[in-house]
Amino acid sequence: MPEWFEDDRFWSTWYPYMFTQERFDQAEGEVDQLLALVGIEGGSVLDLACGPGRHAIELAKRGFKVTGVDRSPFLLSKAVERAREADVEVEWVEEDMRTFERRGAFDLAINMFTAFGYFDDKSEDLEVLNRLHISLVNDGMLVIDVISKEWLAKHFMPTSSNRTEDGSLVINRREIFDDWTRIRNEWILLRGDVVETFEFHHTIYSGQELRDRLEEVGFAGVKLFGDLEGNAYGTDARRLIALGRK
Repeated sequence: MPEWFEDDRFWSTWYPYMFTQERFDQAEGEVDQLLALVGIEGGSVLDLACGPGRHAIELAKRGFKVTGVDRSPFLLSKAVERAREADVEVEWVEEDMRTFERRGAFDLAINMFTAFGYFDDKSEDLEVLNRLHISLVNDGMLVIDVISKEWLAKHFMPTSSNRTEDGSLVINRREIFDDWTRIRNEWILLRGDVVETFEFHHTIYSGQELRDRLEEVGFAGVKLFGDLEGNAYGTDARRLIALGRK
């Protein structure tokens, strides 16, 4: 059966709420921090699960040769539009991260905004990491940015809601399952007389679990941070940033 992320209706419905203008505006600062963290000033970059191209476009503005990969035609169409508006060139590839591989092609690979761990079969996360390792040059760097399991365990809320700028109400219901390895989300959108409901789930990683998987496929010198500024990782860090070298 198709998995939840293969339904482009999910991305088109939730796009205005997941990718606000504020989030796009944050990309410049995030890329500043990312490049300072990895110490790379130029070369080729793979943005895997690039979505609408927030980071890919910002990297292209700085002269990097960028390839953005995503399996969503809708999100890639948004990325193409934004790259055209920014007058930058990015190679956009519509492909599943479980199959994309380009041997020794990239100096840096990034996977941002908790776009890792979607798959029902958790072993497929290792396949993704292995292909990323293959796709990097020797001494190439990988950065993965996901929500922190340690933070989630400390601050878990089964239900939350917020009112968006357009007046819509978004309700998020959460459930942890599979021995605290997966989270199931039900997002409910109340927009005027319209109600939209989508369920999705993904694997949640602790720092040690993500480190173990990176090392299993061959990454060395793995470092963990609590944000892109390079602050320490711990239970008060909402993000888990993992950096590994081929």
